[in-house]
Amino acid sequence: MAARRADLRSALPGLRRTLRYLRPHLRPERWLLAGGFGCLLAEVAFRLIEPWPLKYVIDAVIEPGAADRSGIVALLLLCAVALVAAAGLRALSAYLMTVCFALAGTRAMTAVRADVFAHVQRLSLRFHGSTKTGDLLTRLVGDVGRLQEVAVTAALPLLGNVVALLGMTAVMVVLDWRLALIVVAAFPVFVLASSRSSRKITSAARLQRRREGELAGTAGETLGAITVVQAYSLERILQRVFGADNQRALRDGVKASRLAAGLERKTDLLVGVATAAVLLVGGTRVLDGALTPGELVVFVSYLKGAFKPMRDLAKYTGRLAKAAASGERIVDLLETVPDITDAPHARPAPRFRGELRFEQVDLDYGTGERALRDVSLRIPAGCRVGLVGPSGSGKSTLAALVLRLYDPTGGAVTIDGHDLRDLTLASVRGQVAVVLQESVLFATSVRENIRYGRPDATDAEVEAAARVAHADEFVRRLEYGYDTVLGERGTGLSGGQRQRVAVARAVLRDARIVVLDEAATGLDRESSAAVRDAIRALTRGRTTLVISHVPEEVADCDVVVRLEAGRVVEYRPRALPRRGETVDARRR
Repeated sequence: MAARRADLRSALPGLRRTLRYLRPHLRPERWLLAGGFGCLLAEVAFRLIEPWPLKYVIDAVIEPGAADRSGIVALLLLCAVALVAAAGLRALSAYLMTVCFALAGTRAMTAVRADVFAHVQRLSLRFHGSTKTGDLLTRLVGDVGRLQEVAVTAALPLLGNVVALLGMTAVMVVLDWRLALIVVAAFPVFVLASSRSSRKITSAARLQRRREGELAGTAGETLGAITVVQAYSLERILQRVFGADNQRALRDGVKASRLAAGLERKTDLLVGVATAAVLLVGGTRVLDGALTPGELVVFVSYLKGAFKPMRDLAKYTGRLAKAAASGERIVDLLETVPDITDAPHARPAPRFRGELRFEQVDLDYGTGERALRDVSLRIPAGCRVGLVGPSGSGKSTLAALVLRLYDPTGGAVTIDGHDLRDLTLASVRGQVAVVLQESVLFATSVRENIRYGRPDATDAEVEAAARVAHADEFVRRLEYGYDTVLGERGTGLSGGQRQRVAVARAVLRDARIVVLDEAATGLDRESSAAVRDAIRALTRGRTTLVISHVPEEVADCDVVVRLEAGRVVEYRPRALPRRGETVDARRR
C-alpha cells in the first residue's frame, strides 16, 4: 500500500477530483460494484489457496520413508483435482469481477459523457469563442473513453492485487516471519526508486493529453474549413502546423512511455534480488528443518504474487497518470461555470406580444472593449426593424441579447416589460426564431431538421411549415422526400434550399419575435426571391429584426437603425407603425 501511495502521489489530486465527481454516477451501480468486490475477494481467496496442493505433493514425495505408493498416488490425484478446482473457481471469480466492474464503469461513464455534452451546450458563446471545438471533442470522447478503459484494465486489477498482497503477507508472516521481513523490506526500496519516476510520468502524461487536445483542435478547425483550405491551396501550410503539433504530442507520448518502461525494469530487478534473497535464506531454513520444502515453494509463490502489485503499478503508472490527466480535463470542463444561467428567482415567460426595449445597454465581451455603448431603443410589437452598419458595429450582438446569448454588462433588455434576466432561458429562447446567413442543418432527415423548430410537432405540421416557406415542392422531389437524410451541415441541398428549410423550421416555431441575420445575402437572384417570399410569410405580423449590409433588404422595414462602433448613430422611420403605435429610439 505504501508503494502504491508513493507512486501515485503526483496523480492523486487529479484522481481524487475525478472520484468526487464520479461518486454520484457510481451510486446507482452500487449493487454491481458490491458484486464485483465480492468476486474480487473470492478471486483473492482462491489465489491464496492455489499453491497449497503443490506444497502437499512436494512434501509427500520427498518425505523420508514415503513408501506407500498408493497413498501418494491418491494424494496426487486429490491435489490435482483441488488445483484444477481452485484455478477454475479463481478464473470464474475473475471473469464475474471484470464483468461487474466493466458494466458499472461503462454505465457510469455513459452518464458522465452525457453530463459533459449537456454542460458544454450550456456554456456561453464567450467560452465557445475562446475554445477549440477539437479539444472539446477530445475531452468528450477521448478523455472519457480513456478514463473508462483505464479503470477496467489497470485500476481494478491493481486493487485486486493489493488485496491479495495483504492476504499473502499475512500468510507469509505465519509461515516464517524472518523471510517475510525480506519481502516487507523491499517495499520502501520500491517507494524510493519509483517516486521520482512517477512524478515525471504524471507530468508527461498531462502534457501529452494537452498536446492531443491541441492537435484535435487544429484538425477540427482545418476540416471544418476544408472548402477555404482547398480554394486557397493551404494544404501544405496547414500540414506543417499539424505536423508540428503532431511531433510535440509524439515527443511527450514517447517520454511518458520511456519513463514507464524504465520503472518496470527497475521493479523487475528489485523483484529478482528479493526472490534470490528469499531462496538463499529460505534454503538454509529448510536445511535447518524450520521449513518444509513445500512451505518454501508456497512462500516463493506468494513472494511472486506479493510483488505483482508492484510490477502492475510500474506497468500501469503511465496509464493511471493519463487517466488522472483525462479526469482532470473532464472535471475542469464541468467546473467551468456558464455565463448565462437562470437566476434563482427566474420564472417562465408568458406568451410574448413582442415589444422590445433596450435601455442604456452596454456590453463588454471581457476583452476590455465594449461591443455596445449606451444603446436605447424601443421596438413596438409587430414592428419590422432593419439593423445596418459596418461589420463589427454591433448589429448581431444586439440581436444576440434578445436570445440571451449574452447578458448586458450595463442596462437592461426587456420584452413586454419583462427583464430577460428575470425569465428562464428556455421560455425566452422558445419564443424567438432565428434565420442565419449560413443556415445550420444537421445530418438527419429534412423532416427532423424542420421539426427541430418545435420537437413535438406532427408530420402534418412539419409539412405545412414547409409549404409556407416554399420548401415543400423541392423537398418532395428529393429521393426520399421528407425522409431524405442530409449530409453534414445540409450537404446535398443548394444554398437557397437550405435557407428555405431553415425558414420552415422558424415557421414551425411560431415565435412572436424573428431575427433575420443576413438571411438572403449571397444567394442568386432566383434563390433570393424564393427565400424572400418565404421570409415574408414567416415574419408577417411579428416583431422582426432584419440584419443586413444590403439596402434592399431593409427597404420594407418600418424603422432602419444604423450602428457604428456599438452606438446608434441614425434612426430612420419609414412610416408610422400599424394600429397607432409609436416607434422611438434615443441615441446616446
